[in-house]
Amino acid sequence: MILATGGTIAGSAGSSTGAGYASGQVTVAAMMAAVPEIGNIAKISGEQVANVGSQDMTFTILLDLAGRINKLLADDTISGVVVTHGTDTMEESAYFLNLTVKSRKPVVLTGAMRPATAVSADGPLNLFNAVAVAADPQAVERGTLAVMNDRIHGAHSLTKTDTTAVETFLSPLRGLIGTADYGKTRYFRRPYRRHTYLSEFSVADVDALPRVDILYACTDMPADLVDGSVASGAGGIIIAGDGNGNMNAPTLEHAARAAAAGVVIVRSSRVSTGRVGRNVEVDDDRHGFIASDELNPAKARILLMLALLKKRSIEEIQQLYYDY
Repeated sequence: MILATGGTIAGSAGSSTGAGYASGQVTVAAMMAAVPEIGNIAKISGEQVANVGSQDMTFTILLDLAGRINKLLADDTISGVVVTHGTDTMEESAYFLNLTVKSRKPVVLTGAMRPATAVSADGPLNLFNAVAVAADPQAVERGTLAVMNDRIHGAHSLTKTDTTAVETFLSPLRGLIGTADYGKTRYFRRPYRRHTYLSEFSVADVDALPRVDILYACTDMPADLVDGSVASGAGGIIIAGDGNGNMNAPTLEHAARAAAAGVVIVRSSRVSTGRVGRNVEVDDDRHGFIASDELNPAKARILLMLALLKKRSIEEIQQLYYDY
Protein backbone atom coordinates (compact mmCIF):
# COMPACT_ATOMS: atom_id res chain seq x y z
CA MET A 1 0.00 0.00 0.00
CA ILE A 2 1.28 3.46 -0.91
CA LEU A 3 0.11 6.23 1.42
CA ALA A 4 0.72 9.68 -0.03
CA THR A 5 1.18 12.78 2.12
CA GLY A 6 2.50 15.27 -0.46
CA GLY A 7 5.94 16.84 -0.59
CA THR A 8 8.30 17.58 -3.45
CA ILE A 9 7.76 14.13 -4.93
CA ALA A 10 4.21 15.37 -5.57
CA GLY A 11 5.41 18.84 -6.56
CA SER A 12 4.75 20.73 -9.77
CA ALA A 13 6.53 23.66 -11.43
CA GLY A 14 5.80 25.96 -14.34
CA SER A 15 9.18 25.13 -15.84
CA SER A 16 11.05 21.83 -15.99
CA THR A 17 14.33 23.64 -15.36
CA GLY A 18 13.30 26.26 -12.79
CA ALA A 19 14.09 26.10 -9.07
CA GLY A 20 10.64 27.24 -7.95
CA TYR A 21 7.78 24.79 -7.48
CA ALA A 22 4.73 24.04 -5.34
CA SER A 23 4.70 20.93 -3.16
CA GLY A 24 1.77 18.57 -2.90
CA GLN A 25 0.16 19.07 -6.31
CA VAL A 26 0.28 15.55 -7.76
CA THR A 27 -2.00 12.76 -6.56
CA VAL A 28 -0.93 9.27 -5.54
CA ALA A 29 -2.70 7.86 -8.60
CA ALA A 30 -0.62 10.07 -10.88
CA MET A 31 2.61 9.12 -9.11
CA MET A 32 1.81 5.43 -9.46
CA ALA A 33 0.89 5.86 -13.12
CA ALA A 34 4.25 7.53 -13.76
CA VAL A 35 6.08 4.38 -12.64
CA PRO A 36 4.13 1.46 -14.15
CA GLU A 37 7.13 -0.82 -13.57
CA ILE A 38 6.28 -1.07 -9.87
CA GLY A 39 3.52 -3.45 -10.92
CA ASN A 40 6.28 -5.94 -11.73
CA ILE A 41 7.43 -5.87 -8.10
CA ALA A 42 4.20 -6.01 -6.13
CA LYS A 43 0.45 -5.63 -6.28
CA ILE A 44 0.01 -1.95 -5.50
CA SER A 45 -2.82 0.16 -4.13
CA GLY A 46 -2.68 3.81 -3.12
CA GLU A 47 -4.39 6.19 -0.72
CA GLN A 48 -4.12 9.98 -0.42
CA VAL A 49 -3.70 10.65 3.32
CA ALA A 50 -2.69 14.32 2.87
CA ASN A 51 -1.12 16.51 0.21
CA VAL A 52 1.09 19.08 1.91
CA GLY A 53 4.68 20.22 1.84
CA SER A 54 6.30 18.51 4.81
CA GLN A 55 7.01 21.88 6.42
CA ASP A 56 3.22 21.82 7.00
CA MET A 57 3.16 18.28 8.41
CA THR A 58 1.17 18.14 11.66
CA PHE A 59 0.82 15.65 14.48
CA THR A 60 -2.85 15.36 13.56
CA ILE A 61 -1.78 13.95 10.19
CA LEU A 62 0.91 11.79 11.78
CA LEU A 63 -1.47 10.30 14.35
CA ASP A 64 -3.92 9.45 11.57
CA LEU A 65 -1.08 8.05 9.47
CA ALA A 66 0.19 5.81 12.29
CA GLY A 67 -3.33 4.53 12.92
CA ARG A 68 -3.89 3.79 9.25
CA ILE A 69 -0.55 1.99 8.91
CA ASN A 70 -1.22 -0.15 11.97
CA LYS A 71 -4.59 -1.13 10.55
CA LEU A 72 -3.17 -1.92 7.12
CA LEU A 73 -0.27 -4.00 8.42
CA ALA A 74 -2.65 -6.09 10.51
CA ASP A 75 -4.07 -7.30 7.17
CA ASP A 76 -2.39 -10.55 6.09
CA THR A 77 -2.69 -9.58 2.42
CA ILE A 78 -0.46 -6.52 2.87
CA SER A 79 3.29 -7.10 3.07
CA GLY A 80 4.44 -3.52 3.59
CA VAL A 81 3.61 0.16 3.38
CA VAL A 82 5.31 2.98 1.47
CA VAL A 83 4.72 6.57 2.61
CA THR A 84 5.51 9.34 0.12
CA HIS A 85 6.59 12.39 2.11
CA GLY A 86 8.36 15.71 1.80
CA THR A 87 12.02 15.73 2.74
CA ASP A 88 11.98 18.76 5.07
CA THR A 89 10.58 16.81 8.01
CA MET A 90 10.93 13.25 6.73
CA GLU A 91 13.37 12.29 9.47
CA GLU A 92 10.89 13.36 12.16
CA SER A 93 7.96 11.47 10.62
CA ALA A 94 10.11 8.40 10.07
CA TYR A 95 11.21 8.43 13.70
CA PHE A 96 7.64 8.99 14.92
CA LEU A 97 6.44 5.97 12.93
CA ASN A 98 9.46 3.98 14.12
CA LEU A 99 8.12 4.39 17.66
CA THR A 100 4.37 4.04 17.02
CA VAL A 101 3.90 1.40 14.32
CA LYS A 102 3.19 -1.99 15.87
CA SER A 103 4.29 -4.43 13.21
CA ARG A 104 7.29 -6.42 12.04
CA LYS A 105 6.40 -5.55 8.44
CA PRO A 106 8.37 -2.80 6.68
CA VAL A 107 7.27 0.83 6.60
CA VAL A 108 9.27 2.77 4.03
CA LEU A 109 9.28 6.53 3.55
CA THR A 110 10.39 8.05 0.30
CA GLY A 111 10.29 11.42 -1.39
CA ALA A 112 12.21 13.59 -3.81
CA MET A 113 14.47 16.60 -3.96
CA ARG A 114 13.19 17.59 -7.40
CA PRO A 115 9.51 18.03 -8.28
CA ALA A 116 7.70 15.59 -10.53
CA THR A 117 7.81 18.05 -13.45
CA ALA A 118 11.59 18.63 -13.31
CA VAL A 119 14.22 17.43 -15.74
CA SER A 120 15.79 14.33 -14.12
CA ALA A 121 13.13 14.13 -11.40
CA ASP A 122 14.35 11.73 -8.73
CA GLY A 123 10.91 10.79 -7.37
CA PRO A 124 10.00 7.98 -9.79
CA LEU A 125 13.09 5.87 -9.10
CA ASN A 126 12.86 6.59 -5.37
CA LEU A 127 9.27 5.32 -5.42
CA PHE A 128 10.27 2.24 -7.42
CA ASN A 129 13.04 1.39 -4.96
CA ALA A 130 10.84 2.08 -1.94
CA VAL A 131 8.23 -0.37 -3.19
CA ALA A 132 10.98 -2.95 -3.77
CA VAL A 133 12.12 -2.58 -0.15
CA ALA A 134 8.59 -2.65 1.27
CA ALA A 135 7.85 -5.84 -0.67
CA ASP A 136 11.12 -7.52 0.33
CA PRO A 137 10.92 -10.20 3.07
CA GLN A 138 14.48 -9.23 4.08
CA ALA A 139 13.17 -5.82 5.20
CA VAL A 140 11.00 -7.41 7.90
CA GLU A 141 11.89 -6.41 11.49
CA ARG A 142 14.19 -3.57 10.36
CA GLY A 143 11.82 -0.88 11.64
CA THR A 144 10.78 2.22 9.73
CA LEU A 145 13.09 2.89 6.80
CA ALA A 146 13.68 5.71 4.35
CA VAL A 147 14.71 5.00 0.77
CA MET A 148 16.27 7.93 -1.08
CA ASN A 149 18.88 8.13 -3.83
CA ASP A 150 19.50 4.35 -3.87
CA ARG A 151 20.18 4.30 -0.11
CA ILE A 152 18.21 2.54 2.64
CA HIS A 153 18.35 4.45 5.92
CA GLY A 154 17.07 3.58 9.37
CA ALA A 155 14.77 6.12 11.03
CA HIS A 156 17.03 6.55 14.07
CA SER A 157 20.08 7.86 12.18
CA LEU A 158 18.40 9.44 9.15
CA THR A 159 19.57 13.07 8.77
CA LYS A 160 18.96 15.64 6.04
CA THR A 161 22.27 17.37 5.39
CA ASP A 162 21.80 19.61 2.35
CA THR A 163 19.01 22.02 1.48
CA THR A 164 18.71 21.12 -2.21
CA ALA A 165 21.11 18.33 -3.24
CA VAL A 166 19.76 14.95 -4.31
CA GLU A 167 22.34 13.30 -2.04
CA THR A 168 20.92 15.04 1.02
CA PHE A 169 20.15 12.15 3.40
CA LEU A 170 22.92 10.49 5.37
CA SER A 171 23.12 8.16 8.34
CA PRO A 172 26.26 9.61 9.92
CA LEU A 173 26.21 7.91 13.32
CA ARG A 174 25.53 4.28 12.53
CA GLY A 175 25.66 3.99 8.74
CA LEU A 176 23.24 2.73 6.14
CA ILE A 177 20.83 -0.14 6.55
CA GLY A 178 21.48 -1.06 2.94
CA THR A 179 21.12 -0.05 -0.71
CA ALA A 180 18.46 -0.36 -3.39
CA ASP A 181 19.76 -0.50 -6.96
CA TYR A 182 16.89 -0.37 -9.48
CA GLY A 183 14.82 -2.56 -7.19
CA LYS A 184 17.64 -4.91 -6.20
CA THR A 185 18.15 -4.67 -2.44
CA ARG A 186 21.21 -5.32 -0.32
CA TYR A 187 21.31 -5.05 3.48
CA PHE A 188 24.25 -4.32 5.73
CA ARG A 189 22.76 -4.32 9.21
CA ARG A 190 19.67 -4.13 11.41
CA PRO A 191 18.69 -1.24 13.68
CA TYR A 192 20.27 -1.59 17.11
CA ARG A 193 17.67 0.41 19.11
CA ARG A 194 14.12 -0.55 20.03
CA HIS A 195 11.53 0.20 17.34
CA THR A 196 8.09 -0.64 15.93
CA TYR A 197 6.98 -4.05 17.26
CA LEU A 198 9.47 -3.73 20.15
CA SER A 199 8.35 -0.21 21.10
CA GLU A 200 6.40 0.49 24.29
CA PHE A 201 4.68 3.53 22.81
CA SER A 202 1.11 3.48 21.51
CA VAL A 203 -0.97 6.27 20.03
CA ALA A 204 -4.05 4.15 19.43
CA ASP A 205 -6.23 6.34 21.67
CA VAL A 206 -4.22 9.57 21.46
CA ASP A 207 -5.79 12.68 19.94
CA ALA A 208 -3.00 15.16 20.72
CA LEU A 209 0.57 15.14 22.00
CA PRO A 210 2.04 17.26 24.82
CA ARG A 211 3.74 20.48 23.83
CA VAL A 212 7.54 20.32 23.63
CA ASP A 213 9.56 23.29 22.34
CA ILE A 214 13.03 23.43 20.79
CA LEU A 215 15.31 26.35 21.72
CA TYR A 216 18.38 26.99 19.58
CA ALA A 217 21.52 27.84 21.53
CA CYS A 218 23.82 30.53 20.19
CA THR A 219 26.27 33.19 21.31
CA ASP A 220 24.73 35.26 24.12
CA MET A 221 21.50 33.25 23.94
CA PRO A 222 18.61 35.11 25.66
CA ALA A 223 17.74 33.11 28.77
CA ASP A 224 14.15 34.35 28.80
CA LEU A 225 13.41 32.07 25.84
CA VAL A 226 13.12 29.31 28.44
CA ASP A 227 10.64 31.38 30.43
CA GLY A 228 8.59 32.03 27.30
CA SER A 229 8.26 28.32 26.58
CA VAL A 230 7.26 27.58 30.15
CA ALA A 231 4.69 30.40 30.13
CA SER A 232 3.24 29.06 26.87
CA GLY A 233 2.58 25.67 28.45
CA ALA A 234 5.48 23.55 27.27
CA GLY A 235 5.77 20.32 29.25
CA GLY A 236 9.25 19.83 27.92
CA ILE A 237 12.03 21.83 26.29
CA ILE A 238 14.76 20.56 23.99
CA ILE A 239 17.90 22.69 24.04
CA ALA A 240 19.61 22.52 20.65
CA GLY A 241 22.83 23.21 22.46
CA ASP A 242 26.27 24.36 21.45
CA GLY A 243 28.75 21.51 21.00
CA ASN A 244 28.03 18.73 23.46
CA GLY A 245 24.61 20.11 24.34
CA ASN A 246 25.88 23.20 26.11
CA MET A 247 24.19 26.52 26.85
CA ASN A 248 25.36 29.78 28.40
CA ALA A 249 25.23 30.35 32.16
CA PRO A 250 22.03 32.45 32.24
CA THR A 251 20.13 29.90 30.13
CA LEU A 252 21.47 27.10 32.30
CA GLU A 253 20.09 28.86 35.36
CA HIS A 254 16.66 29.42 33.82
CA ALA A 255 16.52 25.85 32.50
CA ALA A 256 17.41 24.45 35.93
CA ARG A 257 14.64 26.54 37.47
CA ALA A 258 12.18 25.19 34.89
CA ALA A 259 13.33 21.62 35.57
CA ALA A 260 12.79 22.13 39.31
CA ALA A 261 9.23 23.25 38.49
CA GLY A 262 8.55 20.02 36.59
CA VAL A 263 9.35 20.95 32.98
CA VAL A 264 11.47 18.25 31.37
CA ILE A 265 14.72 19.70 29.96
CA VAL A 266 16.60 17.66 27.37
CA ARG A 267 20.02 18.71 26.13
CA SER A 268 20.60 17.93 22.46
CA SER A 269 22.98 19.64 20.04
CA ARG A 270 22.81 21.94 17.06
CA VAL A 271 25.86 20.07 15.69
CA SER A 272 24.83 17.80 12.82
CA THR A 273 26.33 14.58 14.20
CA GLY A 274 27.63 13.09 17.44
CA ARG A 275 26.38 12.05 20.86
CA VAL A 276 25.39 14.34 23.72
CA GLY A 277 26.88 12.80 26.85
CA ARG A 278 25.46 12.99 30.32
CA ASN A 279 27.37 14.95 33.02
CA VAL A 280 30.17 16.11 30.73
CA GLU A 281 30.31 19.91 30.82
CA VAL A 282 26.88 20.21 32.43
CA ASP A 283 26.01 18.56 35.75
CA ASP A 284 22.80 16.89 34.62
CA ASP A 285 22.33 15.08 37.91
CA ARG A 286 22.36 18.33 39.87
CA HIS A 287 20.17 20.29 37.47
CA GLY A 288 17.70 17.52 36.70
CA PHE A 289 18.42 17.50 32.96
CA ILE A 290 18.37 14.72 30.39
CA ALA A 291 21.02 14.08 27.72
CA SER A 292 19.68 13.20 24.28
CA ASP A 293 22.46 10.71 23.51
CA GLU A 294 22.34 10.17 19.71
CA LEU A 295 19.10 12.03 18.93
CA ASN A 296 19.19 15.40 17.21
CA PRO A 297 16.83 18.11 18.53
CA ALA A 298 13.94 17.26 16.20
CA LYS A 299 13.98 13.56 17.08
CA ALA A 300 14.64 14.27 20.76
CA ARG A 301 11.40 16.28 20.69
CA ILE A 302 9.44 13.40 19.14
CA LEU A 303 10.63 10.98 21.81
CA LEU A 304 9.88 13.38 24.65
CA MET A 305 6.37 14.10 23.36
CA LEU A 306 5.61 10.38 23.40
CA ALA A 307 7.33 9.90 26.77
CA LEU A 308 5.15 12.61 28.34
CA LEU A 309 1.97 10.73 27.47
CA LYS A 310 2.39 9.03 30.84
CA LYS A 311 4.02 10.02 34.10
CA ARG A 312 7.69 9.02 34.22
CA SER A 313 10.64 9.93 36.38
CA ILE A 314 13.63 11.80 34.98
CA GLU A 315 15.63 8.59 35.28
CA GLU A 316 13.03 6.66 33.29
CA ILE A 317 12.96 9.30 30.55
CA GLN A 318 16.76 9.32 30.37
CA GLN A 319 16.70 5.56 29.84
CA LEU A 320 14.33 6.03 26.90
CA TYR A 321 17.02 8.06 25.15
CA TYR A 322 19.40 5.15 25.53
CA ASP A 323 16.81 2.55 24.45
CA TYR A 324 15.29 4.35 21.45
